Amino acid sequence: MQLQTVPSFFCGVNPKPLFTAPPRTHQYRISSSPASPIRSLLSAEKEADSMAAKWAQKTVVIPPHRRGCHLVTSKILREIEQDLSGFKCGLAHLFLQHTSASLTINENYDSDVQDDTETFLNKIVPEGRSAPWKHTLEGPDDMPAHIKSSMFGCALTIPITDGQLNMGTWQGIWLCEHRDHATPRKIVITLNGI
Repeated sequence: MQLQTVPSFFCGVNPKPLFTAPPRTHQYRISSSPASPIRSLLSAEKEADSMAAKWAQKTVVIPPHRRGCHLVTSKILREIEQDLSGFKCGLAHLFLQHTSASLTINENYDSDVQDDTETFLNKIVPEGRSAPWKHTLEGPDDMPAHIKSSMFGCALTIPITDGQLNMGTWQGIWLCEHRDHATPRKIVITLNGI
C-alpha cells in the first residue's frame, strides 16, 4: 500500500495520509488461505476502485416556454436518469447558459406559487418605456430579464443520494423565463461523485 500526504495548506488542516491503489501491472496468485495478504490487497484495490470519483456531463435543451416560472424537474430527470443511477453519493451541478432566464428550486406542487413568483418579479423590476433602463436593444423586457436572472441566478447544486437527486418532498427545479419571446434554453448538467 502506498501512502500519499496532502500538503498542509489543503483545507487548512494537518496532512492526512490517503490510500492509493497499487499499479495494475502486477499479476497476483491468490492463495486459498482466507487471511492471505494478497487477497487483502486485491480486496483493498477493488474497494478503492468502487470509491473512485466519477464524472458525467450532459447539456439538456429545454424548449421555449412562455414568460414565467416553469417546473422542469421531470424533463431534467428524464435526460440524466441513466447517468444519475450510477452514483451512490455526489453532487449534481446545473448551469443555465443564458442571461435572461434563471434557475431556482421551489414549490413543486401548487402552480399558484409559480404565478405568484412571476407577479412578484414583475412588481419589483419595472418594465416598459417608463422604466429607467438604458439597455433596451432587444426590447423593453430585455434589461428586466437580465436583472431577474441575476436575482435568482443561473446555477444550482443538488446532492445525489443512491442514484437520485436528494431534494425535499415539495422541492422542484424551476426554469424561470424572463423574456416575452423565449428561445430554447440550454442547461449544462455535471454529475460528480462515487
